[in-house]
This record gives sequence, structure tokens and C-alpha cells, in this order.
Amino acid sequence: MTGVPGHLQSMVFRNADLPALFHRADETAVNRQRDAVKGTRLQLVLLVLGSVFAVLPWRGRIGDSFQLMGLLSASAYAWVLVAGLRGTRRRAKSHWQLNRSAAEFIRSMCWRYAVHGTPFDSDSADPDGLFTTRLEEGLRELRKVGWADPREEGGGNALTGELITTPMRLLREKVFSVRKETYVRDRLIEQRNWYHRRAEISRRATALWTVMISLLTALALLFGVLRTFSVTDSAEPVPLLSAAAAACLAWSEIRRHQPLIAAHSLVEEDLAAIHIAMETSVTEEQWPSAVYETERIVSPQHTDWLVQHRS
Repeated sequence: MTGVPGHLQSMVFRNADLPALFHRADETAVNRQRDAVKGTRLQLVLLVLGSVFAVLPWRGRIGDSFQLMGLLSASAYAWVLVAGLRGTRRRAKSHWQLNRSAAEFIRSMCWRYAVHGTPFDSDSADPDGLFTTRLEEGLRELRKVGWADPREEGGGNALTGELITTPMRLLREKVFSVRKETYVRDRLIEQRNWYHRRAEISRRATALWTVMISLLTALALLFGVLRTFSVTDSAEPVPLLSAAAAACLAWSEIRRHQPLIAAHSLVEEDLAAIHIAMETSVTEEQWPSAVYETERIVSPQHTDWLVQHRS
């Protein structure tokens, strides 16, 4: 957090100014997401490798009956099962989503407190006490569905410190114009840009995987037609191409690129409308509810709802 001394001066409020509990949840979410993605990618690659070893014309015979390619194929499929069991035991995807929800909930509550968003508006008698109560209530609900609170796992003194940081208090003490400028610049515009970038990334990924799936399917079709008219008697490429196309399709579906394009674009449009309203028509009396609505729109739950209904 930076700011020129003085009650009326502008401030910059960043993630670094949020409490340590946010940073631990955010770090855990990133690590668990990486583990979940790696695990799924490994299983898909192993399934394709198993098909490759199974269809290779060279069998690698050792003795009368042992085939090296058969061993490699079986080993690949066995490792798929091992990776699946390991992923089930570690529950990386579940921990990723729960920690992401916790981190975003903490960040949203901190922003609402710092800029007088509902329910921490200027008329609140005890905003600090209300903030702590509401935050703990939300985290308690997450613990009920499996979130592991790092404060209960020996997370260290840093995590048990104050949930309201000094920069949060300083921003809350600023006048409306400074709080508004800081929120619009460091929260609303940052989120709008983030959703725009994610939509573009999803568009490029969708185009890439669509081309890959179409190409592999077309090649499988070609070999199928050639075998139909006895141009070739070899059928080995077809199951390999089918497995590769299926793996590409599964990866694209797991990453949810197509529904995320629509969801992120809709959120970006909503944020653009709120941005215009905040800059032109939202008064200080309307400000708390406008902040609340912005935080609702950027919540992971809202994005998931849009994904489900746009799929």
C-alpha cells in the first residue's frame, strides 16, 4: 500500500495489503490447482501412451511369449489407476476450490470493509467487530464443507494476527472520493481486466483444441475409409488417433474453456456497466450497495453459476 501523507491524498491498495490468512489460502489454492491439473494431464498422457504401445507393429519379443510393448502398455494403464487413486486420496481439486473460495471471500470482505461497502458502511456502529464476525461466519461455513483452516493446523503466529491490516484501516479512514478512486482503479478495473484476459486465453485455447480434435478425427476417418476400400489393411492408426482425440476433448472439457468464455465475457460486461455508473451516477449514499453488487459479481460462486447455465 502506498499513499501520499494527508487525509485527502490518493492511495494504492494491493493484495499485499490483505491479511496473512488470505495469502495462505491463495497460495494453497494455487498449489492444489497445479496438483489437480498435473494429475489429470498425467492420466490422459498415460492413456494415450498405453494405446501407442499397444498398436506398435514392433512387439519387442523376448523369448517365446514375452512382449516388451505389451509390458509398457500394461504399465501405462496401471499408472493411470495409481494416479487416479492418488488423486482421490489427496483431493487436490476439492482443496483447490475450497481454498480459492476462502481466499476470494476474504479478499472481498476486506475490500468491502476498507471502502465502506455493505454492511460496513459509514453508519456502522462497530465496523471492526462486524467485519470479524461476518468473516468468521463465512469461514465457518467453508470449514463445514471441508476447508482446512490453516489457523487450526499450526499455521504460525502470522496467521493468528489481526484480520484487519493497517492499510485497510488507513483506506477506511479516507474520504469518499479517495475510497472511490482507489476501489475503482485497484479493484474494479483490475478485475475487469482479469476477466478480459481470461476470456481471451479461453478463446485461444478453444481454437487450438478444436483444431487438434478435428485434425485427429479427420485422420482417423481417412484411415477408416482407406481400410473400407481395402487400400490398406492396417488398422493400428485408428485406435491411436481415436485415443488422442478423446484425450484432447477430455482436456478441453476439464478446463471448461468454452463455457468460461461466455461467463467471463458476461462478468466483464457487468463490470463495465458498474464502472460507468460509479464514475457518473453513483452517490455516496448508493456507494455501499454498489460495492456489494460488484463483489457479488466477481465472486467465484457467480462465475460458476454462469458456467453452469451457459454450458
